[in-house]
Amino acid sequence: MEHIAIIGNGISGVTLARHIRKLSDKKITIISAETDYFFSRTALMYVFMRHLKFEHTQPYEADFWKKNKIELKKAFVNRVDTENKSLFFSDNSTLKYDKLVIATGSKPNKFGWKGQDSNGVFSLYSKQDLEKTEQLALNCKRAVVVGGGLIGIELVEMLLSRNIPVTYLVREKSFWSGVLPSGESEMISKHIVEHHVDLRLDTNLEEIIADELGNTKAIVTDKGETIDCMMVGITVGVSPNIDFLKGSTIDINRGVKVNRFLETNIKDVYAIGDCAEQHEAIGNRKTIEAVWYTGRMMGETLAQTLCGNPMQYNPGHWFNSAKFLDIEYQTYGWVFSKPLENEEQFYWEHSANKKAIRISFDKETKVFLGINTFGIRMRHDFFDKILTEKKSVYYVMEHLKEANFDPEFFKPHEKEIQVQFNLQFKNLETV
Repeated sequence: MEHIAIIGNGISGVTLARHIRKLSDKKITIISAETDYFFSRTALMYVFMRHLKFEHTQPYEADFWKKNKIELKKAFVNRVDTENKSLFFSDNSTLKYDKLVIATGSKPNKFGWKGQDSNGVFSLYSKQDLEKTEQLALNCKRAVVVGGGLIGIELVEMLLSRNIPVTYLVREKSFWSGVLPSGESEMISKHIVEHHVDLRLDTNLEEIIADELGNTKAIVTDKGETIDCMMVGITVGVSPNIDFLKGSTIDINRGVKVNRFLETNIKDVYAIGDCAEQHEAIGNRKTIEAVWYTGRMMGETLAQTLCGNPMQYNPGHWFNSAKFLDIEYQTYGWVFSKPLENEEQFYWEHSANKKAIRISFDKETKVFLGINTFGIRMRHDFFDKILTEKKSVYYVMEHLKEANFDPEFFKPHEKEIQVQFNLQFKNLETV
């Protein structure tokens, strides 16, 4: 019986195993050094905030794996021998495979700051990170979070939930301005300050200072300012977790290099999820995508290939969602922080500064390209269809009510948005 070994028990690896089992009776082994069972990594913050218990993050009962004949091995892979199709573990044990899938995810970036290994420096990626953060928070009088992205704002929200004062260092002149256009970026920056966060824009971390016991006691910014703190959350991006592959025959760059079939340069070796790097970008997407749903899609796709139905990875239209404290964010299609040459953008912001939308469309053809929404829920299926059918911005504006997914009794804003669009572009049509 063919043996498929999967290194990594995150969303990519577990989705792959589940779909292989649906399609075949192949032998499957999932290997992870982190936890016994798969858990939802995106839910860790809610465990810290006491909305959930850790066991609630595990979507499958403990006997699910045995029932589905999926073997679990808790071990750390030191080395991969592709010639002999063998894995070597840190406890000196080995495992033979017929086909190997690397699904080892990401690890938090660090940039060699002095003091970055002191007690009190944390991130939130693994179960071990959660346990460490819980301990550090018990007696914390002030924390610093470094990095103005989606994980950074989650750490800020977590710490605020424990009434820990937070200083937030963001290197950009406005929050997440590399991704968000200026209107939305400034709106979120104001919202962060309204939550009594000490937001330091255009500020970088220079050094972390520890006491004689190695405990974090302060940080120094690139402005020369010293800020006392007991915790420092580092959220300056992630990198593929592939150090164990250095020196192997598997082609790696920042991630494990794969083609559209998620194959590496070595026969019978594949990579999926955060650690996979496409040889060429798919559309406007990055060659490495550390996004939950693309990891799931790669697992579903590769299962087809491994079970005799070769299938190329096709992630479809870009979408994502997040939450900035009290403001929900969704994006469908492409809305760049600065419009491209062929693009026009329409921006509406509610007077209360908690809701906004931005629509991007082609200057010449008026074809809808993408939308950002803040504080207004929109339907994924609506925009997926619109993007596929290449409808015009006029069509989208005319049918905006159909896209809305806000709960009952929420005040609608479509008319207000349409009036502003008409005033700005003067020629709304029904298409």
